[in-house]
Amino acid sequence: MLSKSVNIDVQISLYERRSVIMKKLFSIVLVVVLLVSMLSLAGCQAKTYELAMITDVGDIDDKSFNQGTWEGIKEYAEANKISHKYYKPTEASTDAYVAAIDLAVSSGAKVIVTPGFLFEEAVYIAQDKYPEVKFILLDGTPHDANWENFKTGPNVYAVVYAEEQVGYLAGYAAVMDGYRNLGYQGGMAVPAVCRYGFGFVQGADDAAKELGLAKGAVKLMYNYSGDFADTPASQTRAAGWYQSGVEVIFAAGGKVGNSVMSAAETANKAVIGVDVDQSAESATVISSAMKGLAYMVQYGLKEYYAGTFPGGQAVIVGAESNAVSLASFATSKWRTFAQADYDALFAKLADGVVVPQKDDGRTDPTELNPQYITLTFVE
Repeated sequence: MLSKSVNIDVQISLYERRSVIMKKLFSIVLVVVLLVSMLSLAGCQAKTYELAMITDVGDIDDKSFNQGTWEGIKEYAEANKISHKYYKPTEASTDAYVAAIDLAVSSGAKVIVTPGFLFEEAVYIAQDKYPEVKFILLDGTPHDANWENFKTGPNVYAVVYAEEQVGYLAGYAAVMDGYRNLGYQGGMAVPAVCRYGFGFVQGADDAAKELGLAKGAVKLMYNYSGDFADTPASQTRAAGWYQSGVEVIFAAGGKVGNSVMSAAETANKAVIGVDVDQSAESATVISSAMKGLAYMVQYGLKEYYAGTFPGGQAVIVGAESNAVSLASFATSKWRTFAQADYDALFAKLADGVVVPQKDDGRTDPTELNPQYITLTFVE
């Protein structure tokens, strides 16, 4: 009996020891799991992006408006070690733009850059939805869907470029350089695209007058593609123009420019690029009508981090602030149009001596009533 009792006591003692060991092991495992969870959570929390950009209907590598804006953000952010990310909306609609802004804010954005007129309504909504977030809106001013209420809140810096000035420079330079058969291929007929085209028409017309050319000696074809994409339709249209005698096309429509460049390469004709210096994109690019996208974005970011964000302002910038220009003569391929000629005209634009008409809500360039060129609007 004693032996049985001892065995039972030993078994109980072993069981108790195992239970204690198992409890300790469980506690250790629990601690490890908690530590891993905390580290994972810390990692997730660290993955935020302070600066954000929402792309418009084009791509980030459109060699034009989106890319020029993003490169300005990226350069500033990398130089100052600030986290940054771009977000592409699911579609071209105000709801999709606001959804992309929502995502950027949830990912920690303190400043959101929106490049283009298409963001006006989205920023109008978002500025009140996220009063603690700063917005830099390029090429537009915030308004509601009915265009009845306009508001640039204290957290919004809105920049509108004088595209008609640089379009004027491009048209004037082309005619002064000896081109007599021109084309303008715009993207969607939004204000910025219309201003580029209207300026191009007026610059060509004034150059023809200044040269004393016979009326109609300079011809200009004009069209809006209705998109910002590289499409067979845009390439076919450009190819047809070149075949009919057009010598140079000013392509102002994001990747529409790629279509025009492809056609120009086949026809051995010329292209004027847009927004940024596009000379590296094709040997056919003789110059580009540029906007200071990176310059204005970086100005807004510098002011934000200096504690002097210029919110509540809607500014128009042009030659007077070096916010628009043709590409450097180092990368341009003008034949006779000289730097001195360019500088003289640029000064007149900057000083207000030459003032090209804006679009003022118009899309039809024939309303400009040019006097010295033959303008054909292809709708």
